[in-house]
Amino acid sequence: MYALVTNNEITKFINHPKSMVIGDVQYPAKIFSVWSASELNAIGIYEVITDSTNFKDEKWYINTNESYAFADDQVTRSWGTATPKAHADTLWTQDEINDGDAPEGTSPGDVKTRGLKYNLIQTIKQQASGLLAPTDWYVVKATEVSDYSVPSNISTFRASVRTKSNEMETQITNASDTPALETLYTYTTTDGVQSRPLGELPTLES
Repeated sequence: MYALVTNNEITKFINHPKSMVIGDVQYPAKIFSVWSASELNAIGIYEVITDSTNFKDEKWYINTNESYAFADDQVTRSWGTATPKAHADTLWTQDEINDGDAPEGTSPGDVKTRGLKYNLIQTIKQQASGLLAPTDWYVVKATEVSDYSVPSNISTFRASVRTKSNEMETQITNASDTPALETLYTYTTTDGVQSRPLGELPTLES
């Protein structure tokens, strides 16, 4: 993307090469491919440089709107400081209830909005349930057929899923803030192996 700068002010954004009239001169679209950066700059056209220093993963943060600035012969696209999403539930207060902001019947301490922890734990529960579902029939059969027992590998797998999911939920619950939650989910590579502090739910080996 390019920007047209006139009198040190960004006056237009150019999303793709096209012919343009600047001043009294008509310029063809091919100037974007054959002219050097300095030649484009001389007529007020600058490539937009993105500075993503402040841009954060939107799973964990609320980013500001992007902004554009022209300074030191450069047009820069950037963001302000991102705000971490709430890691814990937000609760209704008595003042909010008194002011009529809460739904009728709300009590102090009721959940206003769910935080990241709640949503992440619900996802872990759903994933664990999805892993257990295909082997549920073993357990059902064992309760209905007196001489049938769940195979040991199935029992071990089901127990390991529950154990690991409980461990993961505890890790999430104990995270002190949003950056700590993000760290739990951040993969790193050691000796060619990717892993994350949260770990992974086990899978049933064939």
